[in-house]
Amino acid sequence: MNAEETSRFVRLRVELVLEVHDEDGVNKAALRRLAADPELSAAERAQAEAAVTEDTAEALAYLVDPFDLVSEVPGVELQQASWSSERIDYDPDSPDWDLDEEDAEDDEEEDGIG
Repeated sequence: MNAEETSRFVRLRVELVLEVHDEDGVNKAALRRLAADPELSAAERAQAEAAVTEDTAEALAYLVDPFDLVSEVPGVELQQASWSSERIDYDPDSPDWDLDEEDAEDDEEEDGIG
C-alpha cells in the first residue's frame, strides 16, 4: 500500500431470516463439512457434531461462513467476524420485522440524531 492509499474499516451488518424446508438435509450437510474439516480435534468434532445434529440453527451457523461471503470481493480482507443463529417465530407481516425501519433507526443513532 503506498502513501496515497489508505485502509478504511467498515462494519457490515447483515441479518438473514431463512426458512428451512429440509432440516435433515441441513444437518447432514453440516455433518459432511465437519467430517471434512482437518483442523478439528476429535473432541471438538464430537462436540460440534452433537450440536449440529440436535439443532438446525447450529447447523446453519456452521454452514454459513462470513469469510465465504466476502472472499471474492476485490480489495477487501475480512478482519473479524461473529455470528450466531437461533430459532425464531417469523411473521413477515409483523411490524417487528420491518428491516428498513430498523436500519433507518440505526442510521439516525450513528449520526447522533437518535
